[in-house]
Amino acid sequence: MAVVFISPKKRQRMFFAGITAVFLLLLLVIFLGVFLVGPKQTLPTTVFDKSKIEVDMSIFSSNQFKNLQPYTKIDIQYSYKATTKDKKTKSGFISATSINDAKTKLKNQGLTVATLKEVTIGRNNPFIPYYTVTKLNQGTGVVTTQSETSITVLAVPVTGK
Repeated sequence: MAVVFISPKKRQRMFFAGITAVFLLLLLVIFLGVFLVGPKQTLPTTVFDKSKIEVDMSIFSSNQFKNLQPYTKIDIQYSYKATTKDKKTKSGFISATSINDAKTKLKNQGLTVATLKEVTIGRNNPFIPYYTVTKLNQGTGVVTTQSETSITVLAVPVTGK
């Protein structure tokens, strides 16, 4: 009986060759199972059946449809400055469907229009808060007030204790 010794490097090469062969065989089986099998034949089915929606057109000849009123124009708000017959300046807001309609309404009130502008929605600067912030610097005695429209700085004299 002969004793055969195999070197560790040769044993390692044989192990990796066996693992590689098994891996390639597995890939071949998966490839054949997935890519070479044709698609299954299915019976064609219709996706959409005949429409089951019916529209009743007789509503157009009913009295309810015939008596419908069209939408009226939407009123827009305008700000104005005008002078009265007494030569006094008056300002305010008026709602009208157009700028010409607003001028007519103001003229009917006995006002002579100086300026007339459409009121825009929103604020000029959306980053200024709605509330007022007041800060007092203890060291300098300066009071800073910030509101929606302005920033005011007020210097207050600091007296020692």
